[in-house]
Amino acid sequence: MNMKDITRIHTFVVPAFGKSPYLEACIASLQNQKLVSRLILVTSTPNAYISEIAEKYHIALYINEGEAGISGDWNFGISQVKTPLFTIAHQDDVYLPEYSSRILEEYRQVKKPIIFFTDYWELRNDEVVKKDKLLNVKRLMLKPLEPKRAWNSKWWRRRVLSFGDPICCPSVTYVTDRLPAGTFRSNLKANLDWQAWESLSKLEGAFVYIKEPLMEHRVHSGSTTNKILESNARGKEDLYMLEKFWPKPVARLIDRLYSTNEKSAKA
Repeated sequence: MNMKDITRIHTFVVPAFGKSPYLEACIASLQNQKLVSRLILVTSTPNAYISEIAEKYHIALYINEGEAGISGDWNFGISQVKTPLFTIAHQDDVYLPEYSSRILEEYRQVKKPIIFFTDYWELRNDEVVKKDKLLNVKRLMLKPLEPKRAWNSKWWRRRVLSFGDPICCPSVTYVTDRLPAGTFRSNLKANLDWQAWESLSKLEGAFVYIKEPLMEHRVHSGSTTNKILESNARGKEDLYMLEKFWPKPVARLIDRLYSTNEKSAKA
């Protein structure tokens, strides 16, 4: 499969915000894929820095003049996608060279896929962390989805999601025509991805779990996730999501356990 074929199948959407010092490293990792996909930048905070990056790497830049914020930028980015598959590549993260080729390999084989997602490593202080408490817990939670026969099971994926969100959002590739309009809603700040998985989990089709670590998720004090954790806003959102699966008393008990594990995500 040549580059022309891939750009017709898969798009990396990079929502750029502010002046991230890691944006260029993210873009470099996407352009260094073994199979290079289409790549676009979207932003609701246009500035000279983002424009210079787009020009330097010859990337199309789209300005979101509608709803801002994470959900607004993501939904706007999705609206610019013209390919059957896309990945929302977070500007602070790095993708390993095999990411897109492994996604496309599974796409060729799986019937009715909804999303594809992979294992991942963390980047802390520019050091790759392959194992820690949080990563170990999430890998354990995803064990039921390792067998291919489980990928089409609504029951199994909803059981997995009922104990927390082990799916790494930037590792996810979406099947464009399986996503309803406004997939990411603005009512949540931290868990808009978990909310999306919960909604998509009700559809007929496959949640394809690729057990290989194919990207590196950067954890740092300036990240949106870390700021939300520090503000304690995530606790209410976690409970809100757990109550979609459990009676309130059970949801509160699971929330206590889940919040303990999430604290290790702080930089």
